[in-house]
Amino acid sequence: MSRTLENKLRSSSTCNSIKNVKHFISSATITSNFKTENSSNDYISSLCKQKQYTKALDAFHFLQNNTKFSLKPSTYAHLFSACSYLKSIQKAKTIHDHLLLSDCKPDIVLQNHILNMYGKCGSLNDAVKVFDQMPERNVVSWTSLIAGYSQNGRGVDALRLYVDMQRSGVMPDQFTFGSVLRACANTSDDVELGRQLHGNVIKSEFGSSLFPLNALIAMYNKYDRITDASDVFSRIKTKDLISWSSMISGFSQLGYELEALCCFKEMISLGVYLPNEFIFGSILSACGSLLQPQCGRQIHGMSIKFGLGGNLFAGCSLSDMYAKCGLLHCAQIAFFEIESPDLVSWNAIIAGFAYGGYANDAISFFSRMRHLGFSPDSITIRSLLCAFTNPCTLNQGKQVHTYIIKRGFSSDVTVSNTILSMYAKCLNICDAFSMFNEIESNANLVSWNAILTVCMQHKQASEVFTLLKMLLSTQIKPDHITLAIVLGTCGEITSLEMGYQVHCYATKTANISDTFVANGLIDMYTKCGSLVSARKLFNCMRNPDVISWSSLIVGYAQFGYGEEALHLFRKMKSSGVKPNRVTFVGVLTACSHVGLLEEGWQLYNSMEIEHGIVPTKEHCSCVVDLLSRAGCIKEAEAFINQMPFDPDIVVWKTLLAACKTSNNVEVAKRAAESILSIDPSNSAAHVLLCSIYASTGNWKDVAQLRSLMKQNGVKKVPGQSWIEVKDKMHVFLAEDCLHSERDHIYSLLDELWLQMLDAGFVPLRK
Repeated sequence: MSRTLENKLRSSSTCNSIKNVKHFISSATITSNFKTENSSNDYISSLCKQKQYTKALDAFHFLQNNTKFSLKPSTYAHLFSACSYLKSIQKAKTIHDHLLLSDCKPDIVLQNHILNMYGKCGSLNDAVKVFDQMPERNVVSWTSLIAGYSQNGRGVDALRLYVDMQRSGVMPDQFTFGSVLRACANTSDDVELGRQLHGNVIKSEFGSSLFPLNALIAMYNKYDRITDASDVFSRIKTKDLISWSSMISGFSQLGYELEALCCFKEMISLGVYLPNEFIFGSILSACGSLLQPQCGRQIHGMSIKFGLGGNLFAGCSLSDMYAKCGLLHCAQIAFFEIESPDLVSWNAIIAGFAYGGYANDAISFFSRMRHLGFSPDSITIRSLLCAFTNPCTLNQGKQVHTYIIKRGFSSDVTVSNTILSMYAKCLNICDAFSMFNEIESNANLVSWNAILTVCMQHKQASEVFTLLKMLLSTQIKPDHITLAIVLGTCGEITSLEMGYQVHCYATKTANISDTFVANGLIDMYTKCGSLVSARKLFNCMRNPDVISWSSLIVGYAQFGYGEEALHLFRKMKSSGVKPNRVTFVGVLTACSHVGLLEEGWQLYNSMEIEHGIVPTKEHCSCVVDLLSRAGCIKEAEAFINQMPFDPDIVVWKTLLAACKTSNNVEVAKRAAESILSIDPSNSAAHVLLCSIYASTGNWKDVAQLRSLMKQNGVKKVPGQSWIEVKDKMHVFLAEDCLHSERDHIYSLLDELWLQMLDAGFVPLRK
């Protein structure tokens, strides 16, 4: 054998390839360890123990082709472990075949190694075959197959096998519980099944073992049961790094970011474990969700201190955190510090710039990623499309759409849904509909909700109702988002009849218990003026939230029930619900309508001091209306002039309308001038000012203003109203002569006018 090696080395000297020389040197090393059967077994086992799995498999290949030595059961076990680590199913089968052809009779330990190997390599059919042929099985045998099922997405089979195991009389150990709990979390949405397994763990002798307890934390996190996960975590006497990581990750993912930070702080203060990249990833995600870049910077410094500055996972999370906090320059620096960014890292930085509205930068990173040889996936494409959110970026969006078609991503319905949303945001409703028509046969509920949202945003109420009927004719069932969109449309056009139908459907499908749907119904009823129905629904809610209260308060305020709105506001505060911006719009409107100047002023001043709500232009407009209705025109103008932001048209219109009531020409002129400086073609300002001039007898000013309107092409927008009769919407304009039943309508109006005169009505003439 040594002569053969010598000849090979001699022939290698004639080769120019250094690679071949290295290969022969490696062969020489292998050959020197295969002098005897014992040395061969020891050498292969030693390589496996040193985790040099590839070399161990090469050594087996050499032994198989160049010797007739036999392998010991322990050597086979080491080789199967090497295949498990490398997930090399072909080499595993070669070794298994070698075992079957040898004189070695595998005991239960070796059979368990084979079973475990097939499970980890994803070859479950082979694993089941080995399991079925085992003359004897122990807890490791059952656990290996349960783990194989669990790891390969066959959780139902894992749970069935767990039941069979118990029926066979074999008691599960801590590793069995760990595998079956993972299978339960990944398969079933029924938390009660998880609780039953939890009960099994407690009853067993492994109730305090770390492995099943960590699996329980992960399972409860998957079920969104953070309280249960926290309870299990608190009962672990000696926590390991997995315990801390699972709990911090659960808090972060389920929206308990402050708790995640406290848990992280506790772990650091104990000083037992150093955080790994996964813990840093979770805690940085929590900082990003809280929009706390200062806290994130401290965590960044700690990651560098612990040697994870260039770590892939931590660096990706760091870049994402800075991007969410709007610090895109820092996000870019963090990204470039990653030693070898992968596709996930590229997706994170592209998403950061895209969601921040920096379309050009997002495209630049996308181009750079492709130049470096990375192929984008659907997440890359969807993230990039989010950069195009206004008409100015429409052409760039269309270019990406072309790339999507070219690369075949358009068959992915999630990508198509994002394209649809992109066109909607860019106000291109035609292309949005074209996109929906292309995917209609494969559309999912997200697709339908997206196109319904487009129609609602573009005031296409009839299209919303038509699409809803089409959706109901498919196998896809509307969810709470669908119903909220339709209810929002009903509220916008005050279609009470359609609102009733949606209410019936929500009740029939049990969606009425969803707070999101209930709030949509309350908002719809208040906008349609059906306050009795809104209040009845509100009273049926178990836990009305701030939106529920605010919708009803605003409804009462807008329809003149100021006292009821204020009473509801006081009741809301006493129930412990904190008011929001919309709530204060309602109560300020209520004070304005009822004439409670002092109370309204106190509520406005309490917004920021007591509730931390910074007043917006809408709140200021309510205060202007409050002062104006009380006759305090000069005070209202002074309030406008000291506002912390530039007043918009709505604020000035509120003051101008009040000037008409009080005939205050001086302030009216200034208010109208302010409106026209913002919008020179605003017809409402011209008309109101004309009316004020006329009411005070300034006919010369009226003539000049009307002449100016004619010169500038400003026309009064006619008043518009509508009514729904038998599912048909009838729209009327002032002095309308276009309605199909106009003759009958005007005949009835004349008849009503005569009846009014007969009843003694005296028209007010100015």
